[in-house]
Amino acid sequence: MKYFIVAGEKSGDMHAANLCLELAKSSPNVEMMGWGGEKMEAAGVKILKNYRELAFMGFWEVIKNLATIFGFLKLAKKQILDFNPDVLILVDYAGFNLKLAKWAKNQGFKVVYYIAPKAWAWRASRAETIRKYVDLLLVIFPFEKAFFEKYGINTRFVGNPLFDEIAKFETNPFFKKENGLTDKPIVALLPGSRKQEIEGMLQLMANLTKEYADIQWVVAGVSSFDMGFYTVYGGEFNVIFDKTYDLLSVADAAVVTSGTATLETALFKVPQVVVYKTSNFSYQIAKRLVQIKYISLVNLVAQKEVVKELIQREYSLENTKKELEKVLFDNKVRDNQLMEYNGIIQTLGVVKASENAALEILKL
Repeated sequence: MKYFIVAGEKSGDMHAANLCLELAKSSPNVEMMGWGGEKMEAAGVKILKNYRELAFMGFWEVIKNLATIFGFLKLAKKQILDFNPDVLILVDYAGFNLKLAKWAKNQGFKVVYYIAPKAWAWRASRAETIRKYVDLLLVIFPFEKAFFEKYGINTRFVGNPLFDEIAKFETNPFFKKENGLTDKPIVALLPGSRKQEIEGMLQLMANLTKEYADIQWVVAGVSSFDMGFYTVYGGEFNVIFDKTYDLLSVADAAVVTSGTATLETALFKVPQVVVYKTSNFSYQIAKRLVQIKYISLVNLVAQKEVVKELIQREYSLENTKKELEKVLFDNKVRDNQLMEYNGIIQTLGVVKASENAALEILKL
């Protein structure tokens, strides 16, 4: 079997890698090629384009880079034709991958979409696109199955792959000592994994660290950026690279940029404040298009406010201090978040998502 896989960001690379490991078990002669990162490469995928080159966020940022994006699409189409896979597997990254799905289906390729585009948040037209051009949709949240099936889409709920990833994690009992951390409270700062994202979020986080003397502030860094990229913002924090799960395993609370990390933080049972800010142009467009009440995965899964979301203007130093102090020092607030986390874990509690997804692809 031959698979071409396209993942456009860090979390997609991780989940695609676990899926590819399961697909490789199915056949000794499996061939895998695609776009992704180091984890997919370690799983046996020949990487033709690294996801870091694809990290465009927000409407304005996409518009500015349209020529580059169309160039990437043209390149991907040529590579897929040259490889001639049995199945094209698209992982998240909807703006790019849905265009690729439409083209690939018209070329006669079987198309699988893993980790569904958030059509339930944006617009139903995306669901119509999926119905026309995707043979199999593999979703990771229970509520997505009913939504997409309304549109006649061949949909399977396979479980959430974060469970698989966290299940593999082994706690390092020496992590605090190795990184110079003491028994004082630890607050994890998760500004994101993409350059534009970090640049928009980290300055306020850095300012926050100057407000408290008895807290250890630790930024979850990613090694695609050097130390200077983080320390230019000032602040009283350490940066620990590529050890987010280790950091969450010892953190007392966290300030987290909205995205996959909010759910990871919940699964590690760390009380958190969710924050997000983008360009005003992108925000004004999104505000008119987004049809959901919450942006964090934690609240979306719970279908209610479990964690406080500070978005755009609400993401201020004063508001962040106020909400962080609640999850750090107010036992009632902390305990309520942790109790709600347990409910989320039960809701998502299907294990072996990667194995389940691989089995569904093989059936196809």
